[in-house]
Amino acid sequence: MRPALLACGLLLSAFNAAAAALPSAADLAAIVADVTAAETAFAKTMADRRLDLFTDFVAEDAVFVGAAMNIGRAKVVEKWSGFFKSPQAPFSWAPDAVAVAADGRTAVSTGLARDPAGKVVSRFTSIWRKDPDGHWRVIADQGVDACECPPEKK
Repeated sequence: MRPALLACGLLLSAFNAAAAALPSAADLAAIVADVTAAETAFAKTMADRRLDLFTDFVAEDAVFVGAAMNIGRAKVVEKWSGFFKSPQAPFSWAPDAVAVAADGRTAVSTGLARDPAGKVVSRFTSIWRKDPDGHWRVIADQGVDACECPPEKK
């Protein structure tokens, strides 16, 4: 009987520890701010024409989906290196929404990408992970072309 009580007590303690581990709304808001800053800094690498800095934001196991699927940091950087060759960035992007998971280690950001004239060309969605070194890195990214949709009929 006694081992069963001990097991139940340990199980209840584990459940309480798991429940206590959930972050507060303020903690999540702070993480949203961190991820927003990371996404903004990631976009700045394109504006500043810094492929070396771009590379550090891409996780080793990243998957970027565009015209083709690029798997792994090396492949993503190889594909994106063409975007860094001209003096002017071919596009820019900025987050307009960020949501973070309760684990505090993963988040999703989305926003608009624009051509150099400011025209919206796509919407991106990126999934971020906080790696053991404390750096936020993109683990998945996909862009969806902007639609020249006709206005809705009323």
